[in-house]
Amino acid sequence: MRTIGLLGGMSWSSTMEYYRIINEEVSRRLGGLHSAKVLLNSVDFDEIVQLQRRGDWHTAGKQLAAAAQALECAGADFVLICANTMHKVSEAVRQAIRIPIIHVADVTAETIKRTGITRVGLLGTLYTMEQDFLKEKFAEYGLQVIIPDEERRHAVHHIIFEELCKGTVSAASRRQFLSAIDHLAEQGAEGVIFGCTEISMLLEPKDSPLPAFDTARIHAESAVRMALT
Repeated sequence: MRTIGLLGGMSWSSTMEYYRIINEEVSRRLGGLHSAKVLLNSVDFDEIVQLQRRGDWHTAGKQLAAAAQALECAGADFVLICANTMHKVSEAVRQAIRIPIIHVADVTAETIKRTGITRVGLLGTLYTMEQDFLKEKFAEYGLQVIIPDEERRHAVHHIIFEELCKGTVSAASRRQFLSAIDHLAEQGAEGVIFGCTEISMLLEPKDSPLPAFDTARIHAESAVRMALT
């Protein structure tokens, strides 16, 4: 079994989900008392958030690159960035290490393509929804990405940072997310990407009126496949 390197803490709540999903999947596949070989480097998310707000992605990339190098030195065979937004600096991380990095957009797009869906809604932070670093990746797979209107984008972003990242889940916020998904469907979306690793704390794919693709689960399960190859 290969050792999985997790760049986590962005937020700790969703990193905990990665750890749970990975170990449940290893147990399901191997049985017995098997669990995953995991190395976790968990950053201080507040430091990363301040860099995001200042638009200092260069420094953020250097910090995650150094964290990935530490995982490599500790014995990780490959790395996952446990946050969609921080894939904006994935190339800086990739260039800093000799081991592979599993990109969340690659494995999510491959999953979506297998369903035949080509028009897909995207929910996540404002950075993820409004900037192109994930949308361009999805476009490489022939996927057309649709995002909510400005009011709904800001509502989703607020819920992620002010509630989900702090471990708070509310029925009112769940209704807001479902409203955003309905809005995406009205724009022609055939499915929806849960493009923030915290969203699955609020909604399960089965709760969505559209076929939903949970990036945290897809990403974590891809790590298990690589670890057991």
